Amino acid sequence: MSVKLPLIDLSGYLNPKSPGDRERVIAEVRDACAKFGFFQTTGHGITPGLQKGLLKSIDTLFNLPPEEKRKLSFLQNVSRRGYEASGMSLRDGDALPDSKEAFYIGREDSAVEHSGFYGPNVWPPLPEEQFRKPVWDYYQATQGLGQVIWEILLQGLGHPTSLLEDFAKKPMVVMKMIRYPPLEATLDGQFGVGAHTDFGGVTVLLQEPSRHGLEVWLEDSETWVPVEALEDVYVINCGDMVMKWSGGQYKSARHRVINKASRESRLSCATFFHGDLFATNPLNPADPNKETVGQLLVKRFRNQFSLHPEAKAEVGAPA
Repeated sequence: MSVKLPLIDLSGYLNPKSPGDRERVIAEVRDACAKFGFFQTTGHGITPGLQKGLLKSIDTLFNLPPEEKRKLSFLQNVSRRGYEASGMSLRDGDALPDSKEAFYIGREDSAVEHSGFYGPNVWPPLPEEQFRKPVWDYYQATQGLGQVIWEILLQGLGHPTSLLEDFAKKPMVVMKMIRYPPLEATLDGQFGVGAHTDFGGVTVLLQEPSRHGLEVWLEDSETWVPVEALEDVYVINCGDMVMKWSGGQYKSARHRVINKASRESRLSCATFFHGDLFATNPLNPADPNKETVGQLLVKRFRNQFSLHPEAKAEVGAPA
C-alpha cells in the first residue's frame, strides 16, 4: 500500500476565512506530527520568488572553486558557521560518510556577543545581491514559519501561544544549505545523508522541485516512504527535542537522502528553529526537568565535536 505524508494548507491558520479554520489546521498538524513526525505544507506564506532566489544563491555558492570554499570552512568558526565539505559526516552504522556538502548560517550577532552558539556568520566573496541578501531574506522568512509551527504545536497540546514569548525571545535558528552530488558521482552504498533524526526543534525544509531523494522511515510498517520534491511545498518535521518535551506525543522520525538523479546534483535547504538558549520546555510548562535548549544542544554536540568552552559556560552546562 502506498503511503504519503499529509499535505496541510497552512493558509487556514495564517489567514482564516471561516470559523474553525485555525482549529482545523492545528488538529491536522497535531495528528500528522503524532503519527509521522512529518508533514508537507502549502499556504505557508513564503513567496516562490524567495525560494527561487535562495536556490540560485546556493547553486552559485557551491559552484565556487574548491579552494575558495575551503577558506570558508565551518571548522574555523567557533559557532560552526560556514562550509562543510563532502565526506565530513559519518553516522554510526553507515559504511561511508555522507556525500553532501553544506553551508551554515545563523543569527547575525556581533563578535562581542560571541559565545559558541550565537555569533557572526561567514559570508562567501560574492556580490551582496547575488548571495547575502537573498539568503538572509530567506532565512528570516523561514525563521518566521518555524515560529508559526511552534505556535501550532503548542496549541495542539492545549497550551497558549504566550508560552513562546520567552522561548522565541532570542531563538537559535540555524540554516543549512545543501548540495547532493549526482548518483553517478557517489560510491556504492553511499547516502547523500545517512539515516538520522533531527536533534532539536522544528525543521523547515525546502527541496529543489522535481529533485527527489528524501525518504522517511515509518516504524509501524517498517518501510522507507519517499517524499516528493514539489513546487512551493515545504516539508516540516519535529526533532528529538520536540519528541522529548512533548512526552512522545509528537514523533521525531528517522529520514535519509539518496539523490536519484544520475547526472544532476540536488539542492535543498533546512532551517532549524531550536528556540532561545535559556528557554525551558514550552510543550509542558509543568515539566520538573528544567533543562534549557542550550543544555540539550551541548549534550548532543558534545559527542560530535569539541565545543568551545564559552559555549558550555554560556548555557550553564558542565565543562
